[in-house]
Amino acid sequence: MTHPRLSLNQATIKYADLDEALAVPVAAGYESIGLWREPVQAVGVPDAVRRVADSGLRVSSLCRGGFFTIEEGPTRRAAIDDNRRALDEAAALGAPALVLVAGGLPEGSRDLIGARSRVRDALGELADHARDTGVTLAIEPLHPMYAADRAVVSTLAQALDLAADFAPEQVGVVVDTFHVWWDPALEASVRRAGAEGRIASYQVCDWVTPLPADVLLARGYPGDGHIDFAPITALVEEVGYTGDIEVEIFNQYVWDAPFADVARITAERFDALVAPHLRPIPAPVA
Repeated sequence: MTHPRLSLNQATIKYADLDEALAVPVAAGYESIGLWREPVQAVGVPDAVRRVADSGLRVSSLCRGGFFTIEEGPTRRAAIDDNRRALDEAAALGAPALVLVAGGLPEGSRDLIGARSRVRDALGELADHARDTGVTLAIEPLHPMYAADRAVVSTLAQALDLAADFAPEQVGVVVDTFHVWWDPALEASVRRAGAEGRIASYQVCDWVTPLPADVLLARGYPGDGHIDFAPITALVEEVGYTGDIEVEIFNQYVWDAPFADVARITAERFDALVAPHLRPIPAPVA
């Protein structure tokens, strides 16, 4: 059996369809999975809900919403509507959080401040629907190298500032080691997130060098790179996060490996590098 808080994010076994993605962690003894919208939509949400229920797995999060930095117009309206649907999908699947990737600069734009303000505006449009569905909009800050094309929100502090106008159950943040490990203000930001009750998800994977040509694929198993998981994990625990912990890896080598091997190695690395820094699991009452 794997650690009960370990969740296998579906992106780690990218080429698995929904049935495979559910079967792999079940066979490896996991209790939780982080799902992505595309495989869910491929079978239809009602059927996906049934398959998840039959698997017995918890859904730790649904990826992903966001991508709403574009200026007002039909494309932005479509993006906002799609995020509302994503909240509905997350609620149907029992996911407590919808992970948001803010989006990069609109084509031809250099207005970073304006793009970030449009993220805030989008949260304002979606916050009530988040409250009604019981799903938290979880802003994931991405490493600054993605600011132009993927996420104009680059630090945990920026994400918290965006969330500040909303209740924690409506808008929270994702702490992803790959994206935040370098930040000199990380401790202060995690403590702030904990005090505000805004940590909606904790994700772990490693920063591997040399960076590949496609820097999206620079993630590795914990232990393959440069991140010290002990202090980050201990801090996230200290400030009160008690939820599932996802391992989310974008790496062609990992994607090309047999799914069962990926699940096994993920659990082994988690047990060695992350689990020792978590609170002990209470023994079952006899």
